[in-house]
Amino acid sequence: MSRLHGTKDFWIAALRAEGPAFHAAVAEAPPDTPVLSCPDWNVNDLVLHLARIYHWVGSFVGAGRTEAPTPRFSRDVELPGGEALPLCKQEYDRLLALLDGLDPEAPAWNWAPQPKKVAFWQRRMAHETAVHRWDAQMAIAAAEPIEAKLAADGVSEVLDSWLPAGRRHAAGPWQGVAQLVAVDAGQEWFLRMRGSGVALLDTDTILDDDDHHARVHAVGSASDLLLALYGRVDFDVLDVTGDASLLGGLRTG
Repeated sequence: MSRLHGTKDFWIAALRAEGPAFHAAVAEAPPDTPVLSCPDWNVNDLVLHLARIYHWVGSFVGAGRTEAPTPRFSRDVELPGGEALPLCKQEYDRLLALLDGLDPEAPAWNWAPQPKKVAFWQRRMAHETAVHRWDAQMAIAAAEPIEAKLAADGVSEVLDSWLPAGRRHAAGPWQGVAQLVAVDAGQEWFLRMRGSGVALLDTDTILDDDDHHARVHAVGSASDLLLALYGRVDFDVLDVTGDASLLGGLRTG
């Protein structure tokens, strides 16, 4: 089974669908409603977080440069005044229009060991919005799974971008190969971990002979796999065999 390779149209369509779903969910909750999947956050915090990310990405993604932007992190962005939800909708609309009009091959900085192209952010914003849509729906006890193809691409993003960039939830003496299988998307991934290092192995070639047998197998829906990698759900929602402790080395945060 091979991994999906998303396209601009795929990611923009996902962003176009997930944004209004996020807005609808947060509109149903008082601003101080706890977001249980994001400890210490309430709905207002979640809305401002996403608005800040949209504003930050929109400030540099179309500039045609690969140098790191200023500010370097979305949390350092100063937002204009106003109520959180209208502000988030405004920033979403602006970013969606911008990303939709950009060539995915155009140059743009990113923080990962990936080509410095706009496509990174078209993909990133689709997944950022989808996961936070799930967070918002969880806050009102109405969470719906992330669509299988989108979730599978999100799993790939965690494994090919977040973890190689060092964005693990916790350090650990991780050693061995883990296999993830998304049954509803017909995809599988093999990850080799060596301490702080992680490598996404090509399932279309023969694995090398250095302890290539997977020590843990985790099987489930693509949505559950993605949410487990983000720490939104426990890995025990999956069918896990082997050394389950090894899965801790795949969690991002």
